[in-house]
Amino acid sequence: MDFEVCPGLPIQMSSKSIPPDNDRLDRIVAEARRNREQRNRTYREQALRIYPWICGRCAREFNHTNVQLLTVHHRDHNHDNNPANGSNWELLCVYCHENEHSRYLDNAGGGNSSGNVETTQATHNPFANLKTLLKDKE
Repeated sequence: MDFEVCPGLPIQMSSKSIPPDNDRLDRIVAEARRNREQRNRTYREQALRIYPWICGRCAREFNHTNVQLLTVHHRDHNHDNNPANGSNWELLCVYCHENEHSRYLDNAGGGNSSGNVETTQATHNPFANLKTLLKDKE
C-alpha cells in the first residue's frame, strides 16, 4: 500500500512482512520426525532381533510386556553409526541408559578440546600461619 506522509516528501512503501508458511513448516517437521522414528525403529528392531532382551549393565531381563523399557545404546555415542551387524549397539534398560549418558556428559564436561581435564592449583593455604598461631598460645 502506497501513502504520502506529507505532500512533497517521497512516497514510502509499507513493508509487508510475509507470514511464515505454517503448513510447509509443519510438513517439514512431520517428515523429520517420521524419518527419525523410521531410523530408530529400524536399528531398534534389528538390535532386538540380534541381542537377548537383557540389559547389558544390570542384567535385568525383559519380555514382551516390558520390552519398551529396553533401549538401544550407541557405544560410540554417534546415533548415525548403525552398522547392520550391531557392533555399535548394546541393549540397556532406560535407567542404565540414562546413567550411561550422564556419565558420558560428566566425563566430557570441563575438558578442553584434547579431552584432557585442565587442573588448577589451589592458591590458598589454610595452614600457612598455623605455626605462628600455635606459638602465640604457648
